[in-house]
Amino acid sequence: MSPQEFERKLTAILSADVAGYSRLMGENDDATVRTLTGHREMMSSIITKYQRRVIDSPGDNLLAEFERILQAVSSVVEIQREMAERNEELPDDRKMEYRIGVNLGDVIEGGPN
Repeated sequence: MSPQEFERKLTAILSADVAGYSRLMGENDDATVRTLTGHREMMSSIITKYQRRVIDSPGDNLLAEFERILQAVSSVVEIQREMAERNEELPDDRKMEYRIGVNLGDVIEGGPN
């Protein structure tokens, strides 16, 4: 298949993961999964609010797609504010610190399965 057959679009991609996830799981996997599930629901809700979607969320990762970079950055700011509030309620050794990055570039839609 030649490159001309692929559809390309300019997209902002948000990628997030938890710093120290393996340590948190090793210390208390039940509490970590409960906390992670709540955080993931909050993040998905904020992302949806900006009319975008979560593409995938394996393990401690979350990947989301946005049409505009401003939507992605605005959602990251809101997520980080909410995360700071949630972390205030947790003991220091159970806080979840997210590393979040946003990239703007061409993505290929479709293609071989």
